[in-house]
Amino acid sequence: MSRRHDALVIGGGHNGLVCAFYLARAGLKVRVLERRGIVGGAAVTEEFHPGFRNSTASYTVSLLQPKVIADMRLADHGYRVIERPISNFLPHDGGYLKLGGGTDRTRAEFARFSAHDADALPAYEAALEDVAALLRKLALRAPPNAGGGLRALLAAAAQGRLAAALPLDRQRDMLDLFVKSARDFLDGWFENPYVQAAFGFDAVVGNYASPDTPGSAYVLLHHVFGEVNGRKGAWGHPVGGMGAITQAMAAACARHGVEISLDAPVARLLVDGGRVAGVRLESGEEITAPIVAANVGPALLYRRLVDRSDLPADFARRIDRYKTGSGTFRMNVALSELPDFTVLPGREAADHHRSGIIIAPTLDYMDRAYADARAHGWSRQPIVEITIPSTVDDSLAPPGCHVASLFCQQFAPTLPDGRDWDGEREAAADHIIATVDAHAPNFKASVIARQIHSPLDLERKFGLVGGDIMHGHMSLDQLWAARPMLGHGDYRGPIRGLYMCGAGTHPGGGVTGAPGHNAAHAILADRSFPARLLGRRSG
Repeated sequence: MSRRHDALVIGGGHNGLVCAFYLARAGLKVRVLERRGIVGGAAVTEEFHPGFRNSTASYTVSLLQPKVIADMRLADHGYRVIERPISNFLPHDGGYLKLGGGTDRTRAEFARFSAHDADALPAYEAALEDVAALLRKLALRAPPNAGGGLRALLAAAAQGRLAAALPLDRQRDMLDLFVKSARDFLDGWFENPYVQAAFGFDAVVGNYASPDTPGSAYVLLHHVFGEVNGRKGAWGHPVGGMGAITQAMAAACARHGVEISLDAPVARLLVDGGRVAGVRLESGEEITAPIVAANVGPALLYRRLVDRSDLPADFARRIDRYKTGSGTFRMNVALSELPDFTVLPGREAADHHRSGIIIAPTLDYMDRAYADARAHGWSRQPIVEITIPSTVDDSLAPPGCHVASLFCQQFAPTLPDGRDWDGEREAAADHIIATVDAHAPNFKASVIARQIHSPLDLERKFGLVGGDIMHGHMSLDQLWAARPMLGHGDYRGPIRGLYMCGAGTHPGGGVTGAPGHNAAHAILADRSFPARLLGRRSG
């Protein structure tokens, strides 16, 4: 066995690094174990063709917690984000719609299609912002843990007061957002199908579901509670790609003595007498520690890294039913020129090239995409979001060239009829490029190279079971205190000394840093003198 550490972190993704930072800052001896040869998990920047670098999996930033940015002093290590001039550009049969750039600018866009929708926008934005403000307050708080006794009751009361403090109309909006489908929610605000699609797209990002699926409105909300450079709800391009964020985090960790081991895949959690003893690597090396924080998803952790005999029987049975699979297919492409859209011609960089370009013109289109994936494995008319970060960061591509991220839905985690993604990934990629080419006819010819990540590729490369970028469905039964399961929503696993610090815990997916922050604080609370006196979990 190797030398002893106070805590081990499985997985060097952004949440694992955040967790390691807070533990090390508190004086613990921490080691991060990353299976790949690069730190950052799914938030990495890699060269995928000579001279072309891009964010390989996660691709844009907004949800990263300001507290985490400040505590880790990420700006001191090169963290910089350039805000999109507009948030989204949606080409459609009737022309195009631009979203963002300020309420007045968006209202003017909406007025081209519906005076009613232009008038409704300020009230809609106010409603979402008020509910999003509540989510921001809850993001860095551990949910009350079901069965947690008096402490959980007090936490539930405190968090319940935040919701109860909202005016009654906002409480109604909050309920709608948590239980309604995106379509039902948006029908209550807007009438134009293109306007509805502009907002409804967020409901299917990383969500293997239809905009008609109950609860999909929450996913819409989840994607608006972030901020960039202090501007709430904004999205941006990190200079240097998403990997620049995790490289800055790794530097912050190193400043506090965190040891980061690359090419160190964990094979098994070591358990002795009902509590964590450390881990065994695939190399056979055993590393001891009384605390293990897992930044891998719950499905990977409990189905593959923990011996089933070490889990309570009911927990094991329920984790078998934990839902994964986000319907996501990711591509990166090297381009000889920018896409020239039929509805908005031009190959010189413009605001719409610097935004999120959404090919999903209506909610009906999104619903058909999901139905196709359910029936055939992948959509004949997929949902595609294109971002072109090289329009603001010329370090990513050679002069005159560009890189683009293609985030695509809906692609089934497992294909039907005995087919597999190894056999169909190239055909699916061709189909995605043809979908973009139908709107920008120079696109296919401009593709110099492409990097493909099918759902199976995402699982193999990044450990995302079912290709799930959220580490588990963001459905009501897997949110807040029930993420990943009631009784374990406070970042503490069912084995003493085991904690969860990844997106499979509250507040869920996206590059937020919140699960890592919250898990570290749970670990430190359990190591406090009162906790040790009472025999709390890490003792």
